[in-house]
Amino acid sequence: MIGSAVARYREIQIQTSSPGELLLALYDGLFRFLAGAQHSFSTGHRGKGSQLVSKSHAIISELLLALDYNQSPELCERLASVYDFCLSRLTEANLKADAEKVGEVIRVLTPLREAWRIAVPKAAIEQAQETKK
Repeated sequence: MIGSAVARYREIQIQTSSPGELLLALYDGLFRFLAGAQHSFSTGHRGKGSQLVSKSHAIISELLLALDYNQSPELCERLASVYDFCLSRLTEANLKADAEKVGEVIRVLTPLREAWRIAVPKAAIEQAQETKK
């Protein structure tokens, strides 16, 4: 009963979130999975680590596919390079159960995550001000 209520709440939250809020939620989930994979590999739990790497890989793949080259081709090229690097490192991490490779992905994506945490609320405020005019 409680599980279905939580699932319904999450569904509504997703449906009513802005694209920026969804992006932040994806990054939050990604970092949760990456941290779990890193810990799992470090403690010898290869199966669990592989599951979490696969989830991380799926999120980064979606972020890569969602890039809109019509909006900002140069930015998209740079982000695509970062995401490709991360996908490559995650593949290596999964093959070797390598926590350090997962750590590389965390280090590379942390500045992006922090930039989005600043940019998304700022863009929402600017958009709200524009609609008031």
